[in-house]
This record gives sequence, C-alpha cells and structure tokens, in this order.
Amino acid sequence: MQIDIQETPALLGCEAGRKAASLIRKAIGEKGSAHVVLATGASQFETLKQLVREKDIAWDKVVMFHLDEYIDLPASHGASFRKYLKERFLDQVPPLKAAYLINGEHDPLAECERIGALIRQYPVDVALVGIGENGHIAFNDPPADFEIEDPYIVVDLDEQCRRQQVDEGWFSALAAVPQKAISMSVRQILKSRSIICSVPDKRKARAVKNCLEGGVSNLFPASILQRHSDCIWFLDKASVSLLAKQPGQ
Repeated sequence: MQIDIQETPALLGCEAGRKAASLIRKAIGEKGSAHVVLATGASQFETLKQLVREKDIAWDKVVMFHLDEYIDLPASHGASFRKYLKERFLDQVPPLKAAYLINGEHDPLAECERIGALIRQYPVDVALVGIGENGHIAFNDPPADFEIEDPYIVVDLDEQCRRQQVDEGWFSALAAVPQKAISMSVRQILKSRSIICSVPDKRKARAVKNCLEGGVSNLFPASILQRHSDCIWFLDKASVSLLAKQPGQ
C-alpha cells in the first residue's frame, strides 16, 4: 500500500487519473486489452475528469465494469450511477470494447449473477475506488462481509451511508434514498491487479484515520486495502488532517 498526498482535490484527481491512465496503457501493452472498474460519487469527480483528458489510450481495447448501483432507481434519476458514468465517462471517450453497467431495477439477484459471470471472464487490471464517510468500500457498509466470494451481492445501506448521499445533494431527503443496492463484493475488489483509492475532503478525514491507522476490521471496511499488494491511496491535505502522523514525516 502506498499513500500519495496532494494539496487539493483537483491535484489529487489529476495524479490519480494519470496513474490510472498509465496502468490502462500498461495492461493494453502487455496483453492487448485492459479491464477496469470505475467508481462514482463526489470523490471521483476530479479523477474521472483527468482520466478522460488522457491521450493515447486505446479505448476500443478497454472493458469497463462499475462498483455498485442502487436497487429500484431508474437510470434517468440524478443519483443513478449508470447516468453518472454515462455522462462523466462513457460520453467523454471513444467507444469502449465493452461497458458493463449494473441494472438494479428488476431482479437484483439475477443481475448479480449476470454481472458476476461477466467479470469472471475479465480479470481486473485496475480498479478505481473511493471510501464512504462510514469507511465503506463500494457499498459494503460496516460490518462488511470480507468472506463472500460472489463478485456482486445485494447489500443493505446503513443510515450514515444514506445520509451522506443526501448531504452530497444526490437526494432531497433521507426517505428518498434507496435502502438496498447491488455492490461489488470486498473479495472481488481485492482481486484487482492494481487499486487506486481517491479520497478527498475533510468530511472523509475520520474514515481515512480509521481505515489507515488501525488494524484491518470489517467495522472499517476500506481498511482491508492495507492487505493489497498494489494499492495507492490518493489523499489531500484535508482528508489526512486527522492522522496522528502524516505520511512521509
């Protein structure tokens, strides 16, 4: 695990996006294709903005999956992650080899089987992730299941997670936030060859502290990234503000 600290969210996103681009190019150079996982949410704004600016990426050799999607939320809703990825990524780059998005509107268990069978065919080269204010990774809220092998699972969203979605402006009220989602499992995330974890902003500082300074615990789900051999946390001055010792000191 490595830690990269930048002054601002914009600089954090630039560095994370550049690193993601280099890993994508490397995978294409080594085996002719790259398999990526993209996250959504406010933490990914600057990272994806930089990624789509990157040149010399053969996007027609890239297969994309995404981390999670709400259950029973239409793709037209402003908080839909399908809508987010279409507008902020897929519409901004040339057509990919394939883009597999999660549809949680009909039969969630069948959708888990469908998308799970697909990702088993494409070992992930690089996953872009963030963490929640409750320390979740994807929508694996605490206490997260660290053991389940299924690539995608149906999960319950805890109140802190749902309140975060309201505070970020995705929903008008807590009652409007879905209570369930389809999420990539923790074990599936850890199977990624490389992981880029982008975590800007002061509101994530407590989660960063809990996930980096303590041991690995399913009460702080993103702490599991400590065990990954090629994971880089891209942080800013605000998100590391509660660490007892700043990395590099």
